[in-house]
This record gives sequence, structure tokens and C-alpha cells, in this order.
Amino acid sequence: MKSRFLCFNQSEAIQKQLLGLGVVLFLSTTGSVTVMANDAAEYESCIKLTKREPEMAFESALSWRDQGGGFPARHCAALALVGMKKYHLAAPRLEKLAHEMQQAGSDFVIPILSQAANAWLLAEDYPRANAVASAALELEPGNIELLIDRSHILAKAKNYQEAYDDLDLALRLDPTRPDALAYRGATLRQLGDNKRALEDIELALSLQPDLTDALIERGILRRLTGDNDGARQDWLKVLSLSPHSPAGDTARKNIEKLDVQQ
Repeated sequence: MKSRFLCFNQSEAIQKQLLGLGVVLFLSTTGSVTVMANDAAEYESCIKLTKREPEMAFESALSWRDQGGGFPARHCAALALVGMKKYHLAAPRLEKLAHEMQQAGSDFVIPILSQAANAWLLAEDYPRANAVASAALELEPGNIELLIDRSHILAKAKNYQEAYDDLDLALRLDPTRPDALAYRGATLRQLGDNKRALEDIELALSLQPDLTDALIERGILRRLTGDNDGARQDWLKVLSLSPHSPAGDTARKNIEKLDVQQ
């Protein structure tokens, strides 16, 4: 039985993840320390601007690129396009950047490929997103983050069994990942195995009690068994933890649906 209630919609979360970078691109080993420091400051400033004023960040990145900004400038330009929600333009730029960085022997190919895959996901080109994520996994087969990324893509394309397989492998590599447990639980529900889904969700919450994705999913599973009070309790907790997040929006909508049906 498929729930009419909303699962966690990750589009906005993925965008925030792409803009909230944990990757620092290789700048230059040929210039002076001062030049490298200036490049690093320029890169950091440009990345910050993608979150506040992406249009200005894009223009600044192009100007920096034309002055020899190289990979960091091009990376910032692509993320500025993500900030403008022009995912169909950002994704091929990131994919091309990853390819050229690979040819240059960069250590940051995998993170950029991951970003390209997520940008294709946001552009709703699921076959391309899957192809890019799979290419990254060929380079690094045991990368748990890539397996989770690809599972999101597969789930969006309604390939739930394949999404489950990726999450199952990720959890064999690290059984203590609460996020992967929450996503596998959501996938199991889509596959019709609500009992095992709830087991995964409860385990995820035992590891991380405030994991909003898991609380959203447990609320859905409780609603499916007729436990409306329990579902409401989970969704209200999400609202108390993160009212202005995508998860908070989902919880609010689910509570509204619950109220309409009662």
C-alpha cells in the first residue's frame, strides 16, 4: 500500500548541500604563496556569494575565469547556476569540469562528479544523473556517499529495488549510518515491506533521535497503520526541530493532510 502522504522531498536539501561545500579545489602549485592565498580568498568569497546573490557570483566567476581563475572559477560559476536553479546548465558544466580535472590528475574528481550527478537529479534528468553517479562509483566503488547519492536518483526514477540495493551495500560497508537506514526504510516502504521499513527507521532513530528524515518516514508508517496520533507526534517533532527546512515543510503538509482526512 502506497501512502498518499508526502515523503521527504530532497530537491531543496540537495541544492543547499551543493552550495554548502565541503570541498576546496586544488588551486595552483606553480605560483607564489601570495598568489595561492589570493586565489583561495577569491574562491571562498565567490562560493559564499553563490548562496546570497548567485547572479552576481556567476558574473564574478566568469570574470575571474577570464583572468586565469582556472578550475576554481569554473566551479564557482557552475554552483552559481545551481543557486539560480538553472540546474540543466550547471550539470553539464560540472560534468565537463570533472572530466578535465581527471585529465589534469586532480584529487577532487569524485566530489565534482557527485555534484554533477546531483545537479542532473535537480534537473530531473534521471538517466544522466544515474550515469554520472555510476561513473563516479566505477572510480571509487566503496564510496558510501556516492552509493547514497545514486540511491536518491534511482528512487526518484522509481527504481526502488536498485535504490534498495545501493543502500543495502552502503549499510554493509557502514551499518551505523542513520541516514542510510532512514533512506532504506523509505525504500522498503515503497517496495511494500512496511515491517522491515519500520525496523530500519527505528534503528536510525536509536542512533540519531533527532534525524528529521527518519521522523518524517516513521510518521508515514504510523499513519499507514492507523496511528494518527503517533504520526502527528513525529511530524510535530520535526516542526519543533527544523521548522524552516524542507523536512519542516513536508511535516507541515502531512499534518494538514491528516487534519483534512479526519
